[in-house]
Amino acid sequence: MLTLEKFEEAMEVVKQAVYPTKLVFSEYLSEQTGGKVYLKPENMQHTGSYKVRGAFYKISTLSKEEKERGLITSSAGNHAQGVAYAASRFACQAHIVMPTITPLIKVNRTKSFGAEVILHGDVYDEAYQHARVQAEEYGYTFVHPFNDLEIATGQGTIAMEIVQELPTVDYILVPIGGGGLIAGVSTLAKMLNPKIKVIGVEPVGAASMKASLEAGHVVELDDISTIADGTAVRTIGELSLPYVQEHVDRIITVEDEELIGAFLDMVENHKMVVENAGLLSVAALKQLDCKGKKVVSVLSGGNMDVITMASTVQYGLIQRNRIFTVSVLLPDKPGELVRVASVIAGVKGNVIKLEHNQFVNTNRNAAVELRITLEAFGTEHKEEILDALGQAGFRPKLVSAKL
Repeated sequence: MLTLEKFEEAMEVVKQAVYPTKLVFSEYLSEQTGGKVYLKPENMQHTGSYKVRGAFYKISTLSKEEKERGLITSSAGNHAQGVAYAASRFACQAHIVMPTITPLIKVNRTKSFGAEVILHGDVYDEAYQHARVQAEEYGYTFVHPFNDLEIATGQGTIAMEIVQELPTVDYILVPIGGGGLIAGVSTLAKMLNPKIKVIGVEPVGAASMKASLEAGHVVELDDISTIADGTAVRTIGELSLPYVQEHVDRIITVEDEELIGAFLDMVENHKMVVENAGLLSVAALKQLDCKGKKVVSVLSGGNMDVITMASTVQYGLIQRNRIFTVSVLLPDKPGELVRVASVIAGVKGNVIKLEHNQFVNTNRNAAVELRITLEAFGTEHKEEILDALGQAGFRPKLVSAKL
């Protein structure tokens, strides 16, 4: 069972492996929500996520014989690094099975801690089944990423740190994947202060905890689809469910598009890289009445590869109308391009890219197409640019922005 005694023991153990992630007050999010919003930056951990807490505590409880057999686990990435790092600290070999779609940064970081990485399956659940087969065949000790109460105990130490630093916290928002983090945090938070509201957050495309709570038992989703790869699991842990049923006050689901906006908020306002799964607790703030409340959003991880980061920034800028593409038809004669550029410059638009298509019409003198990708300050500025082009007689037509 999850007990206060075990949580206190775990606190002492994980201090050997984790950085103190002090709460960060978010002036930006506080202004947006009307509450006092604090961030718990577990993305700043040595392994890039909170997972090292549970892994380190779990391995500390294993017998010498269990460690000597070697460890194996399955992971979408963050638990992999936690186990690999903890195993190196306890001088035992770790074998990690990861889905083939795992971001390269997570694979390489896991290898850097000395673990053997095996890529198998398209989703976490397929990697999990393969790891179980390997454990049976070679006698490895299996370290489950979430369906393990000692893992949950280690993750729950986050709640202890939050309450120690902010005793009057009203809400704690926690991302949900398999359920180990939310089980540990909610249980300990309620032990320390029953008045604290613990809110779990899932992506709409992988809301396995919400489905299980509604059914009253563990439900396996037929399909999952989300950019929050760290929470993309079809089935939650059966050991976690009773604790979530008892201690979690609400589940919020978040669309992928909201995570893209939250990523921009973190980068621009807090200079922090947070992976999509870790942003669930930030995106969910819009669905919560925070006025007059002290809220902590747990940023569960920051292991995002550069390619994903680049595409997220691009889509975020498009989503917020800070980048857009417009098509105009021009007579094919000297001076027309300069005229368009002058109109855009007059309203302080910034041209990023130009595409000139002379073959849009068989009569080039009648019209050639010019596609202009522009940078704007936001929706209002975008409309100002479009209006200026229209007033100049260019009849601008919006098209999908592509960088």
